[in-house]
Amino acid sequence: MIKFDCDYSEGCHPNILKKMIDTNFVQTDTYGFDVYCQSAIQKIRKACGKPNARVYFAVGGTQANKVVIASILRPHQGVICAESGHINVHEAGAIESDGHKVIALAQKDGKLTAATLKAYLEDFWADPTHPHRVQPRMVYISSPTELGTLYSKKELQEISSICKKYKLVLYLDGARLGYGLQADGADFTLRDIANFTDVFYIGGTKVGALCGEAIVFPKDNNLDEDFFSIFKQEGAVMAKGRLLGIQFDVLFTDNLYETVGRHAIKEAMRIKKAFKAKGIKFAVNSPTNQQFPILPKEVIKKFKKQFVFDIAPDLGQDRLMTRFCTSWATKPEDVDVLIKEIEKI
Repeated sequence: MIKFDCDYSEGCHPNILKKMIDTNFVQTDTYGFDVYCQSAIQKIRKACGKPNARVYFAVGGTQANKVVIASILRPHQGVICAESGHINVHEAGAIESDGHKVIALAQKDGKLTAATLKAYLEDFWADPTHPHRVQPRMVYISSPTELGTLYSKKELQEISSICKKYKLVLYLDGARLGYGLQADGADFTLRDIANFTDVFYIGGTKVGALCGEAIVFPKDNNLDEDFFSIFKQEGAVMAKGRLLGIQFDVLFTDNLYETVGRHAIKEAMRIKKAFKAKGIKFAVNSPTNQQFPILPKEVIKKFKKQFVFDIAPDLGQDRLMTRFCTSWATKPEDVDVLIKEIEKI
């Protein structure tokens, strides 16, 4: 079976594995204060154009989201996100477990629009009973989104401006950021994200690392005050921090992060082109490594004999939304096999 259901099915990029083996017996400091973490932090700061950014390494995305949000919100405050946002639908109530409400708003192609955000905030503060309600303090977005779509630079800027007006923290989940940065038509850079957001994370788990996410506080606003202590309290600080530092040190050496991102996009676009050539429609126009073709059930049944991919629940339709996902490790020859089957539709 050839897997197209996930972008973190494999281990890690060979360069990372080699570096881990080569440094295995080097004695280092612990808890992220080792030379490899410090080297990775310097490289990330340079890539973001923020020499004073504070960087912390988490093991996974849910862990990063949970700790970042818990560290910033007070007990009476909540976080706004699109109704399809990862923290709202895929994290088993991780945010709520810390006592913070996820305020889910309508989405468009997986994104929270500036207009929707503005309308909600205007209504909230115009409501004379707002002191009795959960106070919005943070806006959570992800790019790419759960549907593989991207925020444009203009959209990021508009949301950032609204957040500044209402004194909200803007947080960007970058689990698949490496793929978003390399997508066709992407008009934002890592430096743009660092300028527009108050905190974000650079995803490693889904973009070539064995595990790990780099949480970045780009601005000099003390937003991460006591963050390490809260990080520790949540059980999120890895004792052997070097294991995360080494991975990001390698990913940010010789443009490897960009290289692996481009590979996934190239293979995803080959798949997209093949489906489009057969007249297949897509649930959303994704420029990233996740593609969502709407396929007839008989095609799905045939494909399932050879490929692993995600399929939406069957609610009696003739066609179902599917998801084909490429990654840094996708083999071009596996895509060739899929394309040959697509051509038979």
